[in-house]
Amino acid sequence: MINILQAPFVGRSKAIPQSYQGIVLLLYTRYKGALDPWLLSLWKYLNQTNPSLLPRISDAIHPNLNILGDAKVEVIYYSATQDITISDSKLLVERTRSMSPALKCHNEGEPQYMLQMVTNQRLTKGDSDRDVRHFELEDLCSPISYQVGDALEILPSQNPSAVDAFIKRCNLDPECYIMIRAKGGDKVSKGSPMNSSMDPIKLKTFVALAMDVASASPRRYFFEIMSYFAKAEEKKKLQQLTSPEGRDSLYWYNQKENRSVLEVLVEFPSVQMPFEWLVQLTPPLKKRAFSISSSSLVHPNQIHLTVSIVSWRTPLKRTRHGLCSTWLAGLCPNKENIIPCWIHRGSLPRPRPSIPLVLIGPGTGCAPFRAFVEERAAQRVAEPTAPVLFFFGCTNEDSDFLYKDFWLNHAQDQGVLSHEKGGGGFFVAFCRDQPQKVYVQDKIRGQGARVFNMVCSEAAIYVAVSSTRMPADVTAALEEVFCQRGGVPEKDVSRWVMDMKRAGKFIAETWS
Repeated sequence: MINILQAPFVGRSKAIPQSYQGIVLLLYTRYKGALDPWLLSLWKYLNQTNPSLLPRISDAIHPNLNILGDAKVEVIYYSATQDITISDSKLLVERTRSMSPALKCHNEGEPQYMLQMVTNQRLTKGDSDRDVRHFELEDLCSPISYQVGDALEILPSQNPSAVDAFIKRCNLDPECYIMIRAKGGDKVSKGSPMNSSMDPIKLKTFVALAMDVASASPRRYFFEIMSYFAKAEEKKKLQQLTSPEGRDSLYWYNQKENRSVLEVLVEFPSVQMPFEWLVQLTPPLKKRAFSISSSSLVHPNQIHLTVSIVSWRTPLKRTRHGLCSTWLAGLCPNKENIIPCWIHRGSLPRPRPSIPLVLIGPGTGCAPFRAFVEERAAQRVAEPTAPVLFFFGCTNEDSDFLYKDFWLNHAQDQGVLSHEKGGGGFFVAFCRDQPQKVYVQDKIRGQGARVFNMVCSEAAIYVAVSSTRMPADVTAALEEVFCQRGGVPEKDVSRWVMDMKRAGKFIAETWS
């Protein structure tokens, strides 16, 4: 069989006409909206080539939902009067999520820690457009095993009212107990409910811990299955949205507006999907990862986080909120709010105390470097440590200078970030505190001699920035420093930076 996707890229362009290659390239780069017309053209071409061996175009592009098969999972119900309880909250989370077919490949295991929030502090001023918080999570019983550069994965809680609304909308019994297995009796995942030692889970608990009903947008296939169960005008509307001609309308209705599963179901009240299909098609409730901004040497029982509370406006001017960050911001410290957490090895390896550091972390990118500085300050009590040069950036000194006192304290009196500490230092760019904007990359260029001297001293460069223009701008500033201060030829500087990355001397962490 012809490998359609590979043909244009491996010299087999004769496998399909030249006109197809641009469409395939768009698909290869995940260009939205190219799939349906490409499929239509593909089937036309293949039908002309082998008309007797392939299904009709209409059957491939417009499948007959009147012959929709069964869901891939089945739900086994147990009486709500049965006394089935799981008292261990860690075990409850693990068992509930292990029954989800959408999470079966994640192999999460039990949460490593169930932490309590003890500090919820806003770092930005009240009149700032951004809400950035400092959270401190604690294990009241034992130390937490982590290191600087690691990330903390958190399973957020959904709004109970949203979970209740979803259950009511779908005519489900929240108090019944269920087990879920793959059709045919196959296990859904390790620790499958088919194991006799696995207890059934309350339906409401499964929805709350495994199904993202209130924040994630459903896929197109969700709408296709909805059309099968819809009536009258709603069926026509759903069929139009899922047709090739309606792909743009579906994109603007669903993805751009970030409509949730609950919102979509409410807007199509005639749709009554069986719970098996809802389990299969609803996006799973995913963990969220945050860089740890503390050192276990200083806080053995705590993990600190620096979190931007996410909110945005849709094209229809509806305000949307990030599920996990908004939930964390609403928690009251020292209350009985237990947070399921996993330690995840981060992309910023823990540096040895003897390694000089050049740290670049504007905004919340400073989070892992707060941990680096905190740990190096603790290490220098027992052994000599190398200098640290840190570049930070924010909008205004008065509104979003995150951890201002922390940085300034370590930048004076022979501190970890002091200028006297063998070439280290702390430099901050306040973007809008002057007529001409100043960015982190401007500060890097301004301290070019200091940066290059640190690199010559075998320093490691760590960068934590959002994945917009920042990674390229920061890299360009460093390349300019290497050219001007180190005499590296411009034609060779990119390769020089790449060699540093391969040697583990230039490490970047980005996020969207």
